[in-house]
Amino acid sequence: MKSKTVYVCSECDYQSAKWLGRCPQCNAWNSFTEETYSAPAKNTGSGSHARLAVHGEREHAVRFGDFAMPEYIRHSTGIGELDRVLGGGLVEGSVVLLAGEPGIGKSTLLMQLCGQIGDSCKVLYVSGEESKGQLKMRADRLGVSAEYLYVLTETSIEDILAEFDKIKPDLMIVDSIQTVVAEEIASAGGSVTQVRECASLLINRAKADGASVVIVGHVNKEGGIAGPKVLEHMVDAVLTFEGDRRTPHRIVRATKNRFGSTNEIGVFEMEESGLSEVTNPSAMLLEGRPTGVSGSCAVCIMEGSRPLIAEIQALVTPTVFPSPRRTANGIDYNRMCLLLAVLEKRLGLKFSACDVYLNVIGGLHLDEPAADAAACFAMISSLRDIPVPDDMIAFGELGLSGEFRSVVSVEQRVNEAFRLGFARVALPRRCASKAGDADVSLVKMNGIYDALRIFAEKEQKKE
Repeated sequence: MKSKTVYVCSECDYQSAKWLGRCPQCNAWNSFTEETYSAPAKNTGSGSHARLAVHGEREHAVRFGDFAMPEYIRHSTGIGELDRVLGGGLVEGSVVLLAGEPGIGKSTLLMQLCGQIGDSCKVLYVSGEESKGQLKMRADRLGVSAEYLYVLTETSIEDILAEFDKIKPDLMIVDSIQTVVAEEIASAGGSVTQVRECASLLINRAKADGASVVIVGHVNKEGGIAGPKVLEHMVDAVLTFEGDRRTPHRIVRATKNRFGSTNEIGVFEMEESGLSEVTNPSAMLLEGRPTGVSGSCAVCIMEGSRPLIAEIQALVTPTVFPSPRRTANGIDYNRMCLLLAVLEKRLGLKFSACDVYLNVIGGLHLDEPAADAAACFAMISSLRDIPVPDDMIAFGELGLSGEFRSVVSVEQRVNEAFRLGFARVALPRRCASKAGDADVSLVKMNGIYDALRIFAEKEQKKE
């Protein structure tokens, strides 16, 4: 068996005989890694023939109208926030990729998952990074004592699949895919070839036996999932674990889900006893919100079917430098610059002579245009040093002409604001008829000019 060295693009698996700075297929920069490739011997059962053997007999084309809609069987994980993100639970034969930064809580969440379903289903926990003693210490700390939980500390994919065939688990967890290696491949563990081939074998076995598989993936320095980009296309669902290790709040978000929505999020709080579910994230995000302080405004955004109320804070201060500073945390920087340009052009407010700092409390990232109104309120409030009324919440998309455009799910947003005690809702006039019958006062706005009336009334009362 002759070995040769090739360079493989980690984004699209393009192969080259020499290193290239830019991939000619996907145009990604600095994505080539050196791999040692061994050509398989003929008629050894490897390659595509081995993959066909996993599925059993060869498949034949079937006319589309001759087969019925498949009934996917879901099993609840016992963790409500995780079920929400997955679309109702784990689907039989599905493969889920869970990615996140080191120390964010991936292994903690999966161990708690084992504790929830390990008394009724067989679970095989494969760890290539920790010993059995370390797993036992974590399980004792989390209070996990499942009857049908099996632990395997192994990195060889052949041995893992052999143990899988012996135990026949309903759920297998592989922590992590970067540590698993196939003996037939000469490259090191975690390489593009190893990750792709090992994941392919796990996916084929899950589809053939109807078992659910959860794969843990590392995150690289750019924030993406380590390994080939094709890994995200191969699995059925991709979940990302977000949050700052210095804060207790964690968010699980689905970036891909073949069996559910990709807009749902699950909110957790890291405690000494593990991750606890946050069933009312709006109250958590507004906890400790100051009253009577300028530069703060509440906004209601939609994460899937769940309305969330977050707080946007702005600090606008005069600068002595010719080029003012702009900093955005939780809101797209270019979006903030666009809003500042509209405010300066349409209202004549001199933000060009001030430093502007914009922040979203709680570590959320607001990518919904409905947050434009609250961001503008916060920046105007800080510039004029006039607080936004504490009982007011604002949402709406701002156009370049200074007009407020309609947003979706108006009734859900208004009801969430009413539930948390807000008495006034500032929203676009065009969608005020969809606000429902909640007992709140609607402040209807045609454009950003109407926002100045709110601050003018507040300033008159202050005088």
